[in-house]
Amino acid sequence: MTTTTAAQAAYVVAALLFILSLAGLSQHRTSRSGIVWGIAGMVIALAATIALASQSITGTGLVLIAVATALGAGIGLWRARVVEMTGMPELIAVMHSFVGLAAALVGWNGYLDVEARGGAQHEITGSLLGIHHAEVFIGVFIGAVTFTGSVVAYLKLSARVKSGPLMLPGKNALNLGALAAFVVLTVAFVARPHMGLLIAVTVVALALGAHLVASIGGGDMPVVVSMLNSYSGWAAAASGFLLDNNLLIVTGALVGSSGAYLSYIMCKAMNRSFISVIAGGFGAPAVTSDDTDHGEHREISAEDTAELLRDASSVVITPGYGMAVAQAQYPVAELARKLRERGVEVRFGIHPVAGRLPGHMNVLLAEANVPYDIVLEMDEINDDFAATSVVLVIGANDTVNPAAAENPTSPIAGMPVLHVWEAAHVVVFKRSMATGYAGVQNPLFFRDNSQMLFGDAKQRVEDILRSLDATDAAAPAMAGANR
Repeated sequence: MTTTTAAQAAYVVAALLFILSLAGLSQHRTSRSGIVWGIAGMVIALAATIALASQSITGTGLVLIAVATALGAGIGLWRARVVEMTGMPELIAVMHSFVGLAAALVGWNGYLDVEARGGAQHEITGSLLGIHHAEVFIGVFIGAVTFTGSVVAYLKLSARVKSGPLMLPGKNALNLGALAAFVVLTVAFVARPHMGLLIAVTVVALALGAHLVASIGGGDMPVVVSMLNSYSGWAAAASGFLLDNNLLIVTGALVGSSGAYLSYIMCKAMNRSFISVIAGGFGAPAVTSDDTDHGEHREISAEDTAELLRDASSVVITPGYGMAVAQAQYPVAELARKLRERGVEVRFGIHPVAGRLPGHMNVLLAEANVPYDIVLEMDEINDDFAATSVVLVIGANDTVNPAAAENPTSPIAGMPVLHVWEAAHVVVFKRSMATGYAGVQNPLFFRDNSQMLFGDAKQRVEDILRSLDATDAAAPAMAGANR
């Protein structure tokens, strides 16, 4: 068997492993095995690619490949070890930017290697050369859009720039104009390749990617992360066509299509139009907004919260990004365990876009060994809040905002939310009365059945646990005294 044949066979195996990986990652119980399948597929793919490259690259070239592989692996392992779960969204955005930049560079390399030299020495002529022109141009465009869009997403998610939308006059016209320019430039390049056209489309794509993401408001950023994941997949597929690499085409298509479908699911969960989100259509501030007088909020102590929980028959915990910031998942899991031992029905309500990354809360709870069967999605638990004794809102904000259901002028109007306000008692864990990532005030904080428990979520949950333990320890002594 030749090296080329073996490599192609390895590519098929790797592609199947990537499909198994996606299937495994679709469920909590199989997510760990899904990651293992993905790692195995990537190891096989890298080994096969290096083996293919060794046929035409020798000496210094192979050394450079080995150094690049080792350097990339080292940086990846280091970042994976040190990154906090709160930093995962921006880390993923950075990774997407690398994929986009790589695709754009591959496109430029394809032009310099073929079009700039007439294509003859590569035996690419006639219609095949025209197809190559299109591959180069489209690959550069998708890659450049992904690159700058991901950079802006990273800056927003890491709070290096404001999360609010950039509202340029005629922003939709600007986006449509950029797409029209891309179509015109593509036709011109396919007809007659020229470096000036490639430079022009690169500049247009870089500006479009930055403007698309800058125009999207903070409340829709989870969709942006998913959308950029899809873009990076299509950028990788475009690179696969240019490099004549079937595995890269298949992998890119898998990532691109799964990312697009996830974006669709999330938009549906948020009652958003995908086209409107990527056009920044839901970023504009509402006309009514934060000037509304909602009244005064009420505060509660950890001890009083523990008293509520002692008397409760059912408790629902709705986590959000604040839980991730405080790293409170472990004491929260311990609190759930203790309450269940007391005979209290405890469940978790997870909004599809809780946190700043799809599945963010599910991963945190799984990390803390919370049983899968008590972690429910929004649609599974929303009808049960009216019969719930106590809801603990731990760091969530926009996903539990009643304005989405009751205020048609709110920026998040129509977005499905967890109906926590229907419970008998609601305790909201927050550091302050600040608004959420979407920048919208939450009327929940001022409702008669809601009370605020201020401070670090992890410390407050630990205070509640200590109060419960103190009561348990005092109970036998009191019983003895009564005898």
